[in-house]
Amino acid sequence: MDYQHTIMAAAGDQAERSRHDAMRDNKGQYLLLVDGSVPLGNKGYSTISGQSNVDMLVESAKDAAAIVAIGTCASFGGIPKANPNPTGAVSVSNIITDKPIINVSGCPPLPIAITAVLAHYLTFNTLPALDSLNRPLAFFGDTIHDRCYRRPFFEQRKFAKSFDDEGAKNGWCLFELGCKGPETYNACATVKWNQGTSFPIESGHPCLGCSEPDFWDHGSFYQSLFPWERYKAKPGAGKGGPNH
Repeated sequence: MDYQHTIMAAAGDQAERSRHDAMRDNKGQYLLLVDGSVPLGNKGYSTISGQSNVDMLVESAKDAAAIVAIGTCASFGGIPKANPNPTGAVSVSNIITDKPIINVSGCPPLPIAITAVLAHYLTFNTLPALDSLNRPLAFFGDTIHDRCYRRPFFEQRKFAKSFDDEGAKNGWCLFELGCKGPETYNACATVKWNQGTSFPIESGHPCLGCSEPDFWDHGSFYQSLFPWERYKAKPGAGKGGPNH
């Protein structure tokens, strides 16, 4: 990595010189990693070394081989883009349209997913297989619901009704407490967090759907996605979730 303005030792002109040197020396071959949405409402909302985010993105992307959008903000606009979107925040793909873009969404994204994308590119010099939202299929090919250890309770209609009832204490499904797992594609339930220690559902909180576009604007986090009966009526229900 030749440039990361928040962790590199250099600052100011010296840091920006490193960025320009890296772009020149690796023209057409470097990966550009971007985190955060880009505010278009006013270029002064966010700047680095006196340059607006949008101008730096366009300049840095010009000679990149591909772009990795890290996190839901970079991938889809994220929380800054949520209504009423006061800064005019947009995703990387709303600005850069002539480069391959890999979206590693999540708020935050899974570290292993970021590492895997980079390792795949460095090893094979190609992009990994992607889904319809340009996310790596290896990590976004299944829903949280598909791999959730509480899935058997869902099929048995054993749902926690509150965060402190007997169902919650017995590890029952959190669907009726608003879990978005059936419509959220990510690998949290398999690779987990903190070196495989746990993930939100395992700690007793429903999935918020943070790796999906516009997740902040999809209603209350604590309301059911849909009636259980509607799920069971869908083709393929019980064999990979309602989106399959």
